[in-house]
Amino acid sequence: MKRFFFILFTGIMGTSCSSDSESTPSPQPMPETMYFPPITGNTWETKNISDLQWNNTAVQPLLDYLNQKNSKGFIILVNGRIVMENYFNNHTVNSDWYWASAGKTLTATVTGIAQEEGFLNINNKVSDYLGTGWTSAPADKENLITSRHLLTMTSGLNDALGDDVSPANLQYTADAGTRWAYHNVYVKLQDVVAEATNQTWNTYFNTKLKNKIGMDGFWTQANNLSVYSSTTRSMARFGLLALNKGNWNGTQIVSSLYFNDAVATSQPINQAYGYLWWLNGKTSYYLPQSQLQFNGSLVPSAPSDMYAALGKNDQRIYVIPSKKMVVIRMGNPADGSNMALSDFDEVLWQKIKALYE
Repeated sequence: MKRFFFILFTGIMGTSCSSDSESTPSPQPMPETMYFPPITGNTWETKNISDLQWNNTAVQPLLDYLNQKNSKGFIILVNGRIVMENYFNNHTVNSDWYWASAGKTLTATVTGIAQEEGFLNINNKVSDYLGTGWTSAPADKENLITSRHLLTMTSGLNDALGDDVSPANLQYTADAGTRWAYHNVYVKLQDVVAEATNQTWNTYFNTKLKNKIGMDGFWTQANNLSVYSSTTRSMARFGLLALNKGNWNGTQIVSSLYFNDAVATSQPINQAYGYLWWLNGKTSYYLPQSQLQFNGSLVPSAPSDMYAALGKNDQRIYVIPSKKMVVIRMGNPADGSNMALSDFDEVLWQKIKALYE
């Protein structure tokens, strides 16, 4: 009898151990860490498309399309690592190209840094920093315009008078905050930052943003506008900062709270606009030089959580948090001159999606 119970007991224990062993889940691979390239030098880790289990046959159609559409530089980052880096039409890794209005997001970011440092408040009126008469609007209307209105394209100033941002050309159309219109008056934020910090725009920009993330590049002045130019990799560095909500390798360059506001709908008129960033996945949007509301998402084929810096002639920074991805495109216009969004974006994203779907 004792022998019988011993056999029964050991059998049960054996079965129990076996069951525990079989039900224990196998260890899951650790998620890949975010990579940041060194501040100096040309080192930048890469990631192979096959390691991501992407579709290798979709690579050449994408490259053919980029070449056909007058591209110069193209980069895809995933978790900060370069997955694709391609240059066309005699452009190289060391060649500079202009950002056009994609550089508006540089101005938005530096404005946020100056606010975090206590030099300014975006909810204060612009005339607190630039003095009265920076526009030709009546004084009571000019005093309605805050830096936040410049960040959100809701200054109420006439957008049909061209790029000149001298006072005579900044004329009242509507009260600030009541009308969305794409207008280069945003560049006055650079003057606000310079006055508030008692530094030149270039000095403050270089010290607080450019040098901290290892960008190259320079500002040029044209028709009272500041236009930034850099290599494609430097544009990718800024995109990587944006992917990480203003954090660079553990250092918060711009407040994450401010950055979250920058990439969220900033006013009740154009859902697809933050602080000089364009936002995908909204139910409607406005376009430059138009007061028409369009239904649907900016780029239907792109992920809905994408936010983007869009510049004239298809200068692009696409940031996709859900995929830990940044996509950069520099070049000449894909299909004739354009202000910001174009049909190019939709077709390009169809070809990018073919890589990973």
